[in-house]
Amino acid sequence: MDPAAVPNPAQVARLLIAVARQRGRGPHLEAFFGCMYYAAMRPAEVIHLRLEQCHLPETGWGMLNLSGGVITAGKEWTDDGAVHEVHSLKRRAASATRPVRILRAHIERFGVASDGRLFRNQAGNYVDASAYGTTWARARKDALACTELVSGLAKRPYDLRHAGISFWLYSGVDPAECARRAGQSIEVLFRHYAKFLDGVREQANRLIEQSMKEWDRVSQGAALEG
Repeated sequence: MDPAAVPNPAQVARLLIAVARQRGRGPHLEAFFGCMYYAAMRPAEVIHLRLEQCHLPETGWGMLNLSGGVITAGKEWTDDGAVHEVHSLKRRAASATRPVRILRAHIERFGVASDGRLFRNQAGNYVDASAYGTTWARARKDALACTELVSGLAKRPYDLRHAGISFWLYSGVDPAECARRAGQSIEVLFRHYAKFLDGVREQANRLIEQSMKEWDRVSQGAALEG
């Protein structure tokens, strides 16, 4: 993973606004890409997400059951000749807390497919990777500055997942909890996010130093009183 490709929250916000402004499928895909960032979901998990997997309260955090996914395959490789085939995704937690506002707005506006899927194409079928990739490429051109485009910032939709996980780490969330929420092992997290973990360690060092200074002041005050 290239840290230079990982957008910050402000850049993600610009990108999602640009997605929503795209003609055709753009508004429908705003929450699609939002899931990849805010919930650090893989594209296959978002494609397969159904209403029955979602607990979306009016306020606060909700729950998503992300035990399944859709893997794109050619017709000659699937059991029934369909372009997509459903598989189980490994290492994904059965349930995890997620922000829900963007999904509630999506469901209210677009409803769901006949089988409960939140995201679908105009024919009601699975969202195709080439289709959402095209929308993403157009949104990047609209949202990013020339220097950001040249640097490769958020070049792939998958970079949103990296951005979500790295933001959790930067915010001080325990790496083990980040790994659990992201549906990957702690070993994979340390391997792919080592540079972000360096920043987390520096942040932890500052917090520890701050606490030590506070206790020094308390101890000195107690000594003076004694």
